[in-house]
Amino acid sequence: MASAPSDRKIRDYYLTLHRAWGAQHWWPGETAFEVIVGAYLTQNTSWTNVERALENLRTAGVLSLDGIRKIRLSRLERLIRCSGYFRQKATRIKTFVAFLDRNYGGSLETMFSQPTSKIREELLALNGVGPETADSTLLYAGNHPVFVVDAYTRRVLDRHKILPATSDYEEIRRLFERALESIPNDPPQAASSTLLLPSSLPSTAHPPSAMSGAKRTALVQVYNEMHGLLVGVGKHFCGKSRPKCDGCPLQPFLPGG
Repeated sequence: MASAPSDRKIRDYYLTLHRAWGAQHWWPGETAFEVIVGAYLTQNTSWTNVERALENLRTAGVLSLDGIRKIRLSRLERLIRCSGYFRQKATRIKTFVAFLDRNYGGSLETMFSQPTSKIREELLALNGVGPETADSTLLYAGNHPVFVVDAYTRRVLDRHKILPATSDYEEIRRLFERALESIPNDPPQAASSTLLLPSSLPSTAHPPSAMSGAKRTALVQVYNEMHGLLVGVGKHFCGKSRPKCDGCPLQPFLPGG
């Protein structure tokens, strides 16, 4: 179990990354349903492939609840083929729409008006929905206060000796939610490490979109930004096989750094 010093580190990481890169404009999308479809499509593939699949759906005029409801499964599979595991993903997206129709009259607004714990339990009961997909749906499409844990998050925690990469998803989620919950109400004035940040640091920020600019609580925005910022660390510095620590905003926080 991570300790209070780990909570302080997580807060410092957020402040340092946000100073370096600013708002990340996650999740890119024009509608809540587009975000949900993206959350399914991004399983085991790159965001570039997701964007191609979403564009195929958009061009075909089926990137909507009614569009997915009416499209033949075989055609849906062809449109999202570039995202990989397209048969499973097509079936899972269809299953979500059927669930929404059956339980909430096809209304995302009605579903997202329910308590977070209730929706999360229902989503996790659907075929092919794990914690990351469920929490991405809740945070980015529904603006519910849950932190999304992904492979980048695990990698950073492991290399910084905060938690092993194999730690339970819920333990990691609770750590981030506990560590970041005070920032909107009582933001620390400065991170523990003094760091001179180069002006040209890479970022994974997306252009602003309807969904990334949607009205949300301050806490949801913090969870939103932290996940996007950690994606930036993972993509540009904390690689899977070999980290490139030089120039990373989090380098001063490494054990023995």
